[in-house]
Amino acid sequence: MAETGASPHAAHSPVARAEHFVWLTARVLEQRRFAYHFLTGTGRAGAGPSADAVETALAAYDTEDGGYGYALEPDLRGPVSQPLHAGHALRVLDSIRRCGGQRVERVCRYLTSVSTSDGALPAIHPSQRGYPSAPFVPVLDDPPSELLATGPVVGLLHRNEVWHAWLFRATDFCWAAVESLEKSHPYEIEAAVAFLDGAPDRPRAEAAADRLGRIAREQNLVALDPERLDAYPVAPGYAPGEHHFPHDYAKAPESLARAWFTDEEMALSLDFLEREQQEDGGWPIRWRQWAQASTLEARPIVTIEALRTLRAYGRSIA
Repeated sequence: MAETGASPHAAHSPVARAEHFVWLTARVLEQRRFAYHFLTGTGRAGAGPSADAVETALAAYDTEDGGYGYALEPDLRGPVSQPLHAGHALRVLDSIRRCGGQRVERVCRYLTSVSTSDGALPAIHPSQRGYPSAPFVPVLDDPPSELLATGPVVGLLHRNEVWHAWLFRATDFCWAAVESLEKSHPYEIEAAVAFLDGAPDRPRAEAAADRLGRIAREQNLVALDPERLDAYPVAPGYAPGEHHFPHDYAKAPESLARAWFTDEEMALSLDFLEREQQEDGGWPIRWRQWAQASTLEARPIVTIEALRTLRAYGRSIA
């Protein structure tokens, strides 16, 4: 409900519509994250929990080995730790400015324990076998190193000035993987950007990002005109209609990927993101859906990130 004295249109704002969706469908973690990011300062009862409250909700996904499990990343079910769960947890901590200290030290020890021979992370550790998981993330006995899992974690830790022995070899892996990319796909490019946005060597990161931007455009990995999606092919193995847009690569104006797009292209992308809000107040997931539970849990996460991106670019959401 709108506050007394508020604009008569406030109840129909993107945040108000999303709030109803979150309270109706989200896990406690996403409820607290939403309230932390969008309801703080409203003066409403129960609104705007502290970072401590978000951390408490996140702690429910802790595992004994220092990682995270219990479907924190909704496409991986079961109680076992996985690198993708750890990356998800670190993004939550980063968003509340708590990415440091003993909790992150513990996560880094877990990451060390599951690293491959070259110091990087697999997407899925074999311990997932026997538990439900998305069919598009196969469980292998000897999984390869993956930029998709390693890049976002390494970039985020560097951005938060976390130093751990594991980071040295993992950083070398990311540089080699990013600078050798030729034929790629959207999620891999996004992971590379996430690494470069936090990499300490800024001139090297800027040069690498400039090359990646040319790859993304030349290989049609970004849908620049949302009104003409048929003109952009979907990457092999992706779901029908699983396009990626400028705002997917440059989630905030300070991202190195922002330089890949003109102001007009970014405006079209953000206009499309605004229109994507569904009648129920949430944003849709664009990747392949395989289980009702994972879809239900993922949509509030996507909704929070959509609102954060729109706000980062100065779009009115309240």
